[in-house]
Amino acid sequence: MFHLIFSLPWLIVVLRFIEPMPWPTTFKIVVSAVLLVASQYHLISRLSSGSVLSPEFPRPVVIAFNVLFGAIAFLAVFQIALDVLSLAVAAVIWRFPETPLELRYGIAALAFSLAAYGVSQAVRVPPVKTIEVEIGGLPKAFEGYRLLQLTDLHISRLFAKAWASEVVARSNVLDVDLIVVTGDFIDGDIDVRREDVAPLAGLRARDGVMAIPGNHEYYFGYEDWMAHDAGLGIRMLLNQHAVIRRDGEEIVIAGVTDIAAIGGPYPPPDIDAALKNAPSGAPVILLAHQPRMAARAARAGIALQLAGHTHGGMVRGLDLLVARGNDGYVSGMYSVGGMQLYVNNGTGLWPGFALRVAVPSELTVIVLKGRM
Repeated sequence: MFHLIFSLPWLIVVLRFIEPMPWPTTFKIVVSAVLLVASQYHLISRLSSGSVLSPEFPRPVVIAFNVLFGAIAFLAVFQIALDVLSLAVAAVIWRFPETPLELRYGIAALAFSLAAYGVSQAVRVPPVKTIEVEIGGLPKAFEGYRLLQLTDLHISRLFAKAWASEVVARSNVLDVDLIVVTGDFIDGDIDVRREDVAPLAGLRARDGVMAIPGNHEYYFGYEDWMAHDAGLGIRMLLNQHAVIRRDGEEIVIAGVTDIAAIGGPYPPPDIDAALKNAPSGAPVILLAHQPRMAARAARAGIALQLAGHTHGGMVRGLDLLVARGNDGYVSGMYSVGGMQLYVNNGTGLWPGFALRVAVPSELTVIVLKGRM
């Protein structure tokens, strides 16, 4: 069913765009066949790599698949819009209008251009985004404390060692107090990702690097990845917390496992366990990969939750659909029962749909401020 759904945009393009074009039949067949292969990118990934989540093709091939796959999706949407408009015109003039050939070529060029642009925005090393967050009861010693949030790196054949190295280099230049990684480090097993994740051992901050798993860690050997990430010098907060002290004052960084663990053999997210024996009165910053944890976190008295998972919706308009599956939280800052929730657009994203249009990736510097 999953792969059949991705065939529908291809079918729309073939029947409503390619078939009416004044092209030789052989050319139509060739174009349709190429686009059919691109539409089955995820099926081909599963058959060749064992998983739709981790295509193990050379990076240029992954990029080409994403451009063609995106172009099919955009062209199908544009063709549907054109047909709806034509139906509206037909209701007035009582005949279906002929679409100018120039308009057909125009929407095709726009679809491919948007797809190419979207992929280029997805695969770049993100720009820095700085936000200030007011925390009630923030100790004076932590006024101006700077955290860097990385999330949804999805290190893979698309976001490989060179990309990870550049992310680390740009992160270290920021000279922050703490680096946090809110899940989805990888797509792939350790045996194929070991070299690609190696640069993460170079992340540096005054109070170190802390992290939690995302849902994708559970798909590729959870226990192995938790141990491996810890071996890179990253403190994994698995329903645990850390206390950071400055001049006798404290804040708490807590982390929980992911919702994907529920019903499985690994510990599900447990905020109470994460806060056990935490100093009372110290503001708590919670690392929880999915924003759907927000209401639970607010009830636990968390000051700020940092999340990812949504990739910001990736394409403007698609974010409305992504929000529906994440309790309405998709990108940016929200207030949830007195708690602040920041949903990060992501550092990278899943290589199975690597497009960003008007939803930029980010290296997010969070500056803590006391609430006046």
